[in-house]
Amino acid sequence: MTALFSEFKLKEITLRNRVAIPPMCQYSAIDGFTSDWHLAHYAGMARGGAGLVIVEATAVSPEGRITPGCTGLWRDEQIEGMAEIAAAIRSAGSVPGIQIGHAGPKASANKPWEGDDHIANDAPGGWQTIAPSAVAFGGGLPKVPQAMTSDDILRVKTDFVATAKRALEAGFEWLELHFAHGYLAQSFFSRHANQRTDEYGGSAENRGRFLLETLQAVREVWPENLPLTARFGVIEFDGQDEETLAESIELVNKFKDAGLDMLNVSMGFSTINAKVPWGPAFMVPIAERVGKETGLPVATAWGLDDPQTIAKVVDDGQMDLVMVGRAHLANPHYLVQAAIELGLEKPASLLPEQYSYWLSRYAGPGKGSAQ
Repeated sequence: MTALFSEFKLKEITLRNRVAIPPMCQYSAIDGFTSDWHLAHYAGMARGGAGLVIVEATAVSPEGRITPGCTGLWRDEQIEGMAEIAAAIRSAGSVPGIQIGHAGPKASANKPWEGDDHIANDAPGGWQTIAPSAVAFGGGLPKVPQAMTSDDILRVKTDFVATAKRALEAGFEWLELHFAHGYLAQSFFSRHANQRTDEYGGSAENRGRFLLETLQAVREVWPENLPLTARFGVIEFDGQDEETLAESIELVNKFKDAGLDMLNVSMGFSTINAKVPWGPAFMVPIAERVGKETGLPVATAWGLDDPQTIAKVVDDGQMDLVMVGRAHLANPHYLVQAAIELGLEKPASLLPEQYSYWLSRYAGPGKGSAQ
């Protein structure tokens, strides 16, 4: 039987299986506050059986939101709604996680279904973006961000720390720092976005400094017994892949020394000219390499929706967890269907009793049995 359904322990947290639901923005918050939509959404995701549910990218400051509809934890008043979500995830049997971050040059954008493009600074809902350098991403995100001063850098690191404290108070047991996808932290590490000439620019060591210092600061306030993880873009698919990957692995080793417990391996997305080789499980070999060269547990997402594939990458030791996102949006009980396909005995047992009892009792052979 596949190890996909075996427990996974990290620090003092044990996941019931090796399937995690990664952060997927819902763009349904108001001034950073969660809504009934979020509570129902995350409770439903957790009831599907995944071992870990990570709440969407949550901004450490108002300026750090991707869109005006993004969640935030920059105010104590936002803790209550997040606490309800964490409790709902936990009560359904999953471990509640949360991703915190700052969108940097990609902030102040419309929701994807409303254009996915920058909102002008003087337009309703728009604001001035910040980044390591005054370099626009381009395309539908043409706004030139304001280059950050040393005071700005200190302020944002402090915001990460304060948000981590609030996440802990809200009851989250797994913290993920968003260091990927062309957002602020990734922009510091990126050759495309970072043109600084001070200690935060130039060499790979300098470009990684903001990320490392932020991690170190959060590690000081996040409990040692709880997992501290990061989603980091280790490759850009820009023609300099081997050099970028080598520099990324060197930085990840520093993350490990600073107390990082696991890496969610992703892409940089910091240049509009990237040529991403989209396809099933295309990031798995890269995640495997990062894991082998750092000794850290690793996970990744992207093209992981086929049950046979996700079972194989776990059974072959390529990854410790698989992040299955959009397949869970299409079917919140995706894991049960995967269990049926993979031959797990009594797959309905992955669900809460309110569902599993009836499915096990009345679903007969040849009728989509979930016994």
